[in-house]
Amino acid sequence: MPTAAVIIIGNEILSAKFSDENGPWLIKRCRELGIDMVRVSTITDEVDVIAAEVKRSSEVADFVFTSGGIGPTHDDVTMAGIAEAFGSSLQRNPQLVELIEKRMGSKVTEDALRMADLPEETELWIEPGMRFPVCVCRNVLIFPGVPGYLRGKFNDIAHRLGGEPITSRQLSSLKNESAIAGTLRQAADRWPTVNIGSYPRLEETPKRVIVTMDSRDLPALEACHAWLSDALSQTSEQQPQVPLQSTH
Repeated sequence: MPTAAVIIIGNEILSAKFSDENGPWLIKRCRELGIDMVRVSTITDEVDVIAAEVKRSSEVADFVFTSGGIGPTHDDVTMAGIAEAFGSSLQRNPQLVELIEKRMGSKVTEDALRMADLPEETELWIEPGMRFPVCVCRNVLIFPGVPGYLRGKFNDIAHRLGGEPITSRQLSSLKNESAIAGTLRQAADRWPTVNIGSYPRLEETPKRVIVTMDSRDLPALEACHAWLSDALSQTSEQQPQVPLQSTH
């Protein structure tokens, strides 16, 4: 299955001036698409920092989604960082220049045209109805930091990413994690294609542990769920067994 990494770029996030909305949204959206998230990072607006993180993430994931740093101001250096990551330079893209000039008309400035300076090898992904394309350099998809823009662009190109959605099941136990750890380990060993997690809810009354099961192997998931439901039946409260919603 395809894997993904997310890089949130912006001093404003690390300084708590603004809260990151894009990372959690991309994680959830990738899960819906069946893309496995393997890395999420938040970094500063510095070319060498961006370059190092892009290089690292591009080596461990099929897709890298960057957020932020692609505007016209002095601290928008994401494109330069991506170029450095791949040992290339920035080149002004004529197609993007045309789009910027068409939108801004007589108000176009040199700073605005800086947004058309892209790393070598960059492709433009554009779909019907999109005002501006998504810039893609190798396996790095470059998105704006404004949440509304990022979400719209991501959804426009999501069909290109592939993936197989995951189905989820859930139980809860009134015992603590130590008491059910052995049972969960047996299930994990018996059904290796099922990802089993346990999450204490100590703030609730009564206190309980939520047990989740995720898999693309539906027969294994159902067998695991049935076995755990029986094994934990003495102290479990079964939750609604509804698969995660899929966009497919």
